[in-house]
Amino acid sequence: MFRRGLRLHLVATLGIAAAIPALGATAASKQQATQTTLVVGSRDLDGRTQATLSAVVAGADGQPATGAITLADHGKPLAGFALDADGRLTATVELAPGDHSLSATYAGDQTHLASSSDVTPVRAVVGTTPDFSVSVAPTSISLKQGQSGSATVSITPINAISLTAPMFITISCSGLPDQSSCSFTPLNIEIPVGATAAINSTVVIATQATSLAKVQPPLTRGSRPVAWAILLPGAFVLGGFAFSARRRFLGRLLLLALVGFVAVLGTTACNPLYRYYNHGPPNNLPTPAGTYTITVAAQSSNGVTATTHYTTFALTVTQ
Repeated sequence: MFRRGLRLHLVATLGIAAAIPALGATAASKQQATQTTLVVGSRDLDGRTQATLSAVVAGADGQPATGAITLADHGKPLAGFALDADGRLTATVELAPGDHSLSATYAGDQTHLASSSDVTPVRAVVGTTPDFSVSVAPTSISLKQGQSGSATVSITPINAISLTAPMFITISCSGLPDQSSCSFTPLNIEIPVGATAAINSTVVIATQATSLAKVQPPLTRGSRPVAWAILLPGAFVLGGFAFSARRRFLGRLLLLALVGFVAVLGTTACNPLYRYYNHGPPNNLPTPAGTYTITVAAQSSNGVTATTHYTTFALTVTQ
């Protein structure tokens, strides 16, 4: 009996050990392989090279991939984007003068594995006009509702030796989801004459979570809204009766006006402002979950013409 029990125990142990790799393989098989393809076109735009990007992330399961994709230059992240519902991306980026090697990397999602495209070389025109380029790192930020995150925006001078006076640049962002905000420190950047090093600014992205607390507006000290609601109409009624004793016709008119006044007082409780001032604002709405492409714009102006350059990063908001 002892040998038989020992044999059954060993068989059960070996069976469990053999099942563990199978379970791991089943869990890993939930994520399908992907293939990322990047096509780049370029054109000269007022002395700058603009690259048009067209990327597709195809899954082995035939389902469109979701999430973020990163554009890299010589392996260094350059910009981030959100894939559309078909797992595609179409965008434009501005390239600094010189040679570039562009590639796209898909970060993966719950059902798809990460993948990268082939490298595409692009040569950007080289000019002599003072200018600048803008980049952001990291190019992808993931936050839960209610969290905040930051990234570094870098402004790199181009041909600043040709400047006759410092160049001032203002940074802004757009494309944020509802119930979120961005702020820059510093908001304005100065490029001195002859500068070559990048100047950085920090952008903070803040999201919002659902709040169950309601703000109840405090009543003014000494105010008695219920008492006034009773005494004020009552005073009008008594005055109306006293006045109607002498002049019945005018008294009837007064009573009619009083009824209308009381009706107006009653209907104000249905007014949105009445509800806001007396019951406070509604619960805070959360930032919608999803992946968004946030555009960072850097603009300079010499008083006559304005120069604006853009970069993007991907923001993923989860519950």
